[in-house]
Amino acid sequence: MIDDILKDAEQRMQKSIESMRGEMAKIRTGRASPALIDHLMVDYYGSPTPINQVANITVQDARTLGVQPWEKPMVPVVEKAIMEANLGLNPMTAGELIRIPLPPLTEERRKEMVKVAAAEGESGKIAVRNIRRDANNDFKALLKDKEISEDDDKRAQDLVQKLTDKYVAQVDEVVKEKEAEILTV
Repeated sequence: MIDDILKDAEQRMQKSIESMRGEMAKIRTGRASPALIDHLMVDYYGSPTPINQVANITVQDARTLGVQPWEKPMVPVVEKAIMEANLGLNPMTAGELIRIPLPPLTEERRKEMVKVAAAEGESGKIAVRNIRRDANNDFKALLKDKEISEDDDKRAQDLVQKLTDKYVAQVDEVVKEKEAEILTV
């Protein structure tokens, strides 16, 4: 039983880290990345659809993204969605290809992005701690039902704490990497 709870907690912590990495990918650095606009929704014949399901997103060079909608009528719709996303991007259409030049980040904007990355990291830590709390509550319930001894409960809580420390350290590492990436000019 204890092993099942620990395995579940570890799997959930891994998923939290992966989710946080996905959120971090959306944070703009000085380089072009399809993740910057992957999450945008476009109106595809009346239904909101992720942009990556109606267009091919490519990195043309370090500071330019290319978006090629699969259907010609979608070009203005995709362009409008990018403009309305408040990402500070100005798409330029050339036929069926939409080019998105990424303006260089100012020092002030870089510092804002570092704060956003730190906030994402804090959210990741909170998620990991919530998983620890859930696991500890499961152990307490087992103890209350007399399915495990107090010693087993204590050992299990220590193991969950070690898992938590490991994943919090991973969160810190991901945040540190992202901050270095953002601050690189």
